[in-house]
Amino acid sequence: MKGLRREEVAQLAGVSAGYYTRLERGRIRGASDAVLESIARVLRMNDIERSHLFNLARGFVPASQRLEESPAEGVRPSVQRVLNNLSVPAIVYNPAHDIVAANEGGRALYYPHFDTADRPNIARFIFLDSRARSYYGDWGQARRMTAAMLRLYVGRDPLNQAITAVIEELSDRSALFRQDWARQEVYEHRSGHKTFLHPHLGPIAVTFDGFEMPGEKGLSIVTYSAEPGSVDAERLGKLPTWARGEQAATWR
Repeated sequence: MKGLRREEVAQLAGVSAGYYTRLERGRIRGASDAVLESIARVLRMNDIERSHLFNLARGFVPASQRLEESPAEGVRPSVQRVLNNLSVPAIVYNPAHDIVAANEGGRALYYPHFDTADRPNIARFIFLDSRARSYYGDWGQARRMTAAMLRLYVGRDPLNQAITAVIEELSDRSALFRQDWARQEVYEHRSGHKTFLHPHLGPIAVTFDGFEMPGEKGLSIVTYSAEPGSVDAERLGKLPTWARGEQAATWR
């Protein structure tokens, strides 16, 4: 709970101040479920934060629940067909934030991310590409959410080398990532709103919805839609036509 001193949190959670201090400093492995539940209750953690706390305490993820150690190379042809048949832009990404698949609208919406010789990576684009500042309507929020998502994913699967490699690279190359990472936040990309400042079609305010893909372990799909009849919906609908007309090598 914001505003409480360390000693007050410890007292409300039913543990000593010294023990809580050790937990706060990361020496959390082996803490009992009862203690963790008490701390989560006192700090009013949401379900995502609570899950992250328990993952840290366990110190490992069972093999049956562990995400793939290497980023998926792509999706099955049948999944790509489903993406292609969606009427809204959609992308598929892995825990390391690599975009591993997209439909035409998704590629057009994220087209600057594809301007790379490597696999497009959302986190690297947001923190290391200067164009991100003018492409995301709220770049600061996009940064913080991305850092918080990486923290959530690495907590779930600390042995995932792809995630740790991205975190280490961003920590080394971006002072802003180090700043956002130090916030100790966790976030899961479920649903919300964001605005893309598309340089050719103008601002596009969208609602995003994220879904895990049980048949594609470790992958998530995100769709982007707008209120029917709105200017934003009209611009979203123009994305595929714009993309075909451009035929830009930057996102092939």
